[in-house]
Amino acid sequence: MAGRRTLTIIKPDAFAAGKAGAIIAYLENSGFTIRAARVAHLSQAQAEAFYAVHRGRPFFASLTSFMTSGRCMPMVLERDDAVATLRTVIGATDPAEAAPGTVRKLYAVSKERNAIHASDSDENAVAEMGFFFAEMEVGVGGW
Repeated sequence: MAGRRTLTIIKPDAFAAGKAGAIIAYLENSGFTIRAARVAHLSQAQAEAFYAVHRGRPFFASLTSFMTSGRCMPMVLERDDAVATLRTVIGATDPAEAAPGTVRKLYAVSKERNAIHASDSDENAVAEMGFFFAEMEVGVGGW
């Protein structure tokens, strides 16, 4: 079901600040259905594997360190045009540049501690969902 499902992660900053419930409610009110969710605490190796596409970039070490700093909440979300819609709903990476009313404008504290991850393409969504969940956990239709 590429195109209808995507992965998001409520990052350690928002999870630790007790914002997970508000973010989930915001996503559901934006038309997303949660198909799978769990709380996880990534190891350094897991964070490096998940963000391998960014290896070699200046922010890779700080990103993976941040993502291992506490619990996070990966989720598979579903709705029409899931990837593009989620990216609009969460806003720009830097909360100072995010549109009013977006997740990052409401809950992020900085460009690095930006509350939420979202897949950037249908292809990456499939890979990222598979990183955290088995197809049977997501339900009918798989990815």
